[in-house]
Amino acid sequence: MTANDSQKPVTKAVIPAAGLGTRFLPATKASPKEMLPVVDRPAIQYVVQEAVSAGLDDILMITGRSKRALEDHFDRIPDLEASLKEQGKDALLESVQQATALGELHYLRQGDPKGLGHAVLRAKTHVGDNPFAVLLGDDLIDEKEDLLERMITAQEATGGSVVALMEVPQEQISAYGCAAVEAVEGEEYVKVTGMVEKPKPEEAPSNLAIIGRYVLHPHVFDVLENTPPGRGDEIQLTDALETLGQGSGEGEGVYGVVFNGRRFDTGDKLSYLKANVILAAERDDLGPGLRSWLKEFVQTLPEG
Repeated sequence: MTANDSQKPVTKAVIPAAGLGTRFLPATKASPKEMLPVVDRPAIQYVVQEAVSAGLDDILMITGRSKRALEDHFDRIPDLEASLKEQGKDALLESVQQATALGELHYLRQGDPKGLGHAVLRAKTHVGDNPFAVLLGDDLIDEKEDLLERMITAQEATGGSVVALMEVPQEQISAYGCAAVEAVEGEEYVKVTGMVEKPKPEEAPSNLAIIGRYVLHPHVFDVLENTPPGRGDEIQLTDALETLGQGSGEGEGVYGVVFNGRRFDTGDKLSYLKANVILAAERDDLGPGLRSWLKEFVQTLPEG
């Protein structure tokens, strides 16, 4: 399958970050959930780094009220940098500057909290007529994985929209959007033939969950503008993609890349804790001491 000759490269990323983070209250009462640290970096920095590593250095963050800390984190603080330099704390200075040098970041408020589809629609003016990536801030993909690059390649090949899919236990599928798929001969990606938002396990068409990575054709904006509120009385991106998937014209059709790598859901308390422990245990500076302590600690835990 070959994309249309007018296919444009994917160079922009949209990161919706307007959620309230209620699952982490009271920690998120005065601080955005995206700023919760994973080891020693806020969760949102991992997501921005993933976009930049995939070649997407033009990033639009869709924010909301009480999210000013996101802008401050990726902005320079000359006084702090000067102080660290004067004290000879070069490693800390480098870590602070890393966040400000990731790429060109823009910010736009969602305004009314009308769902993920509405947040994506807010990006229309910035994105224009180009295909673009959407990265949800709750999903941390292991930095060694090439999921986003594979999705961009699939989008360029098909000219449609691409979602990331991951197998989950059938009893957990009701927490996700779910996709029905069929194989595409000779390709690593699959054709998505149907999508359901948070189905009951017994009604789910598969155990393939749609996780927080998308590479979308700009035609999605036209569809979102005409997508009525769905589940939760919100404009669901899944509903718009379902409409796109039924079409066969330019910019229509939805495909999936199945991800078998490591992912953490930092919107879930247990997965968030696992991310901190696992990522810290793998670091050269923290790993040896943490792994040694964990082995001792595990021995003290009761069975069951």
